[in-house]
Amino acid sequence: MLTFTLSSIPRPRLLHWVPTLYATMGFPNIFVASAAAIMYRNLGMSTAEVVTSTSQLYLPWVLKPLWAPLLEAFGTKKGWVVSMQFLLMVLFAATALLLRTPYALSLTLATFWMIGFASATQDIAIDGIFMGSTTPAEQARYAGLQNLCWNIGAVAASGIVVSLSGVLKTGHDLSWAQCWVAVLAICAVLMGMSAFWHLRNLPDVPNAAGARNGLPAGFGSFLASWRTFVAKPKIWTMLVVVFAYRLAEGFVEKIGPIFLLDGRDAGGLGLDNQTLGAINGTLGTIAFIAGTILAGFVVSRMTLRRSFVVLALALNVPHLAYYWLSADLPSNLLIISGAVLVEKFGYGFGSVGHMLYMVQQVSPGRFQMSHYAFATSVMALCKWATGWASGFLFVACDHSYRLFFLFVQVVSVLPVVIAYFAPFPRNDNAAAAVPKEAAHCENVSVPH
Repeated sequence: MLTFTLSSIPRPRLLHWVPTLYATMGFPNIFVASAAAIMYRNLGMSTAEVVTSTSQLYLPWVLKPLWAPLLEAFGTKKGWVVSMQFLLMVLFAATALLLRTPYALSLTLATFWMIGFASATQDIAIDGIFMGSTTPAEQARYAGLQNLCWNIGAVAASGIVVSLSGVLKTGHDLSWAQCWVAVLAICAVLMGMSAFWHLRNLPDVPNAAGARNGLPAGFGSFLASWRTFVAKPKIWTMLVVVFAYRLAEGFVEKIGPIFLLDGRDAGGLGLDNQTLGAINGTLGTIAFIAGTILAGFVVSRMTLRRSFVVLALALNVPHLAYYWLSADLPSNLLIISGAVLVEKFGYGFGSVGHMLYMVQQVSPGRFQMSHYAFATSVMALCKWATGWASGFLFVACDHSYRLFFLFVQVVSVLPVVIAYFAPFPRNDNAAAAVPKEAAHCENVSVPH
């Protein structure tokens, strides 16, 4: 339990910091996961090299439960958020400078690794601030705004940033290296502006009771949360569901954008950065959000247990769009856009099932928020593993996008089968309940 009440905290208006905080949370995450791969492809790396190199960058989000308890033991949540955003400013600027050096690949991959760890750390503290400075009613009221603003950050990273690099390339006759140096410099400025804004506007939420005792208290909480987690009924089977639910999507996520970008002589669709940013980023995010809204309506009517297979089908069947595009190679931009948006809509629709399964079945209990962090790290492990394997698989398919996406169709069957047999140890009413102590005691991140 916390040793303070919300009424005792000086509380800046939530609209002064919730939108900017969650937009800043989404931006570096998606830049590392998506925009970095496009940048390296523009700079001449092969598809296999891009995928195998950049997939490792998502490892910090897999490992973040290892240091999450320590954030309570040292410093404050506000201090961690602001310091990480200043660090992100420095790291984006350093990446821009290193991009023009002879060892640009290895050096920038190292800075992107550091960006990943800084971003994952701020994610943990951001959710801790939100949970520690709002009432349950406010948390419910602002949940939609959180998701919207996170996706605005994602659109900026996967859509606007990529489109901007294309505008600089075609409109100003710059090299790709010069274009991305400018883009990275802009990213650094945005991170700096965010840090100064949140230094002024974030609430200063006290740490949990006992956190000031330092490292032993942090590790004690960490061990207790793990002991209760592994003791849950059917936990290992549920973790298999968490890992496998997005298995096929993990393969599409890395190769899909590069396939859209690659030239037709290489089996791709030959889109430019501006078009890719609009379709895969901006319009794709709108389709994703529309899918999540519809899925929320479906689950509210059917319950998660009865709709889980439907959600898994919605996530996996639209992967056919990429196989059809790779086999037919259409040149009509409306057809290409429609196929990609169908896949994004299905991704949004199906991902709701994944999130709710972790919240309602895997996480409930005394350490609900920490357990959600552990579950999402398993989800991130799948994303990291499939991204890493995609490069080797693409080479095994003789650099054929059609064969690669055919493999994805086969893999897409497995998540649906696993969803059908997924255990639901908690009934729907119990799963919907959030223990009061869990709503105020833990500090974790919620990857999107």
